[in-house]
Amino acid sequence: MFDFALLLAQAALDLSTFGAGLGMGLVIIGAGLGIGRIGSAAVDAIARQPEASGTISTQMLISAALIEGVTVIALILILIS
Repeated sequence: MFDFALLLAQAALDLSTFGAGLGMGLVIIGAGLGIGRIGSAAVDAIARQPEASGTISTQMLISAALIEGVTVIALILILIS
């Protein structure tokens, strides 16, 4: 019976590690998709209106930085829990 309890405890530890890895992967995938959409929309906007490229690029970089900040916070919270 004690061996079975140890086996369950080890499985629980492996599942928590698996859950943290899965959470990190989802955060990274989400951030990559978000930044990719921002870049795509910015390139389309610049192609349509080249004279506004400076403003569009600035807004794109600010949005990408905000996404990166949220991603770092999410990864830290996943590592803590």
